[in-house]
Amino acid sequence: MKKLLKRSIVATAIAAVSMTMMTTAVQAESSLTVVSWGGSYSKSQMRAYHEPWTAKTGTKILHEDKSGTGLAGIRSQVEANNVSWDLVDMLEGNAMIACDEGLIEEINYDEILAPAPDGTPASKDFLGGLNGCFIPQIYYATLFAYNDEMFKGEKPSTIADIFDLEKFPGKRSLEKIPAGNLEWALMADGVAAKDIYDVLSTEEGVTRAFKKLDTIKDSVIWWEAGAQPPQLLSDKEVSIASGYNGRFFGAQVNEKQPFTIIWDGQLAEIDGWVVPKGKLTPELKKYIKFITDTQRLADQSKYISYGPARKSSASLVDKHADTGVDMKPHMPTSPANFTNPIIKNAEWWANNNDDMSERFNAWLSK
Repeated sequence: MKKLLKRSIVATAIAAVSMTMMTTAVQAESSLTVVSWGGSYSKSQMRAYHEPWTAKTGTKILHEDKSGTGLAGIRSQVEANNVSWDLVDMLEGNAMIACDEGLIEEINYDEILAPAPDGTPASKDFLGGLNGCFIPQIYYATLFAYNDEMFKGEKPSTIADIFDLEKFPGKRSLEKIPAGNLEWALMADGVAAKDIYDVLSTEEGVTRAFKKLDTIKDSVIWWEAGAQPPQLLSDKEVSIASGYNGRFFGAQVNEKQPFTIIWDGQLAEIDGWVVPKGKLTPELKKYIKFITDTQRLADQSKYISYGPARKSSASLVDKHADTGVDMKPHMPTSPANFTNPIIKNAEWWANNNDDMSERFNAWLSK
């Protein structure tokens, strides 16, 4: 009897351990860790993608706001052979670097991504950015906005006006990186948008850009986080600030801030998804297919003013989910806003960012 009792206890213990292991395995399989940028942008993803997927499948989306260090994070995880992230929101240029280094998965677009409703293959429906490892999600713009209350007469409307401290006085706020600032400096100095990267590819062009930045350097407050520019404008610490169009839209619509966006010279860029090496599981494939289909990309535009990366999504862009504001006029890709854009050359920056950052930081310290 004692032997039977011992066996029963042991069997029960083994069963309990097995059940715990099975439960842990099921829990691991029923969640995905998604990394993004934070703020209103991450909230738009949660509402358009994550919450509907959880409601549909029961799979929980564990969200981390670490895209600012996404490339370094993926690199360290892959090198340590301990990858905890399943999907990472990343800029196209960094995705190119990660792809070249073998840190992220290559994507068979027409196998993994859903076709358009009319049957057009995904590879023909996206607006760009299908470079092998990168899955486009949105078009967004880094651009300028100003506080209406700080200009009583004529208002700034061009990139040249940003650099005109006499006509449009006040502090400026610029992001503490070379990308964007060098392009705007050349545009303000008379270089056409289509010629900027040709000029910037010469030593004379780089020198010219920094010389133009010199003219406003003493009037600049540098920002490093996306929430800072709208706050600086709201507090009237600066009169004009660069920032993300979605952040400025949120401040205008949700907080009723007296901001006006300057669409001239918007730095248009694609943002999207990458999959760290070894994480392209069947479950993740299903999730990616869902969140990048025509309807879901259009749905994100109900929460933030970023243009969907699929052609078939454009006609589905509707009103803001909470305020009822028509979102079409607020899209960076709207014809009225896309008259004189700078299309960010992701490949140029992937090849030149280290050198330009070194020169930019040296310039800042002077």
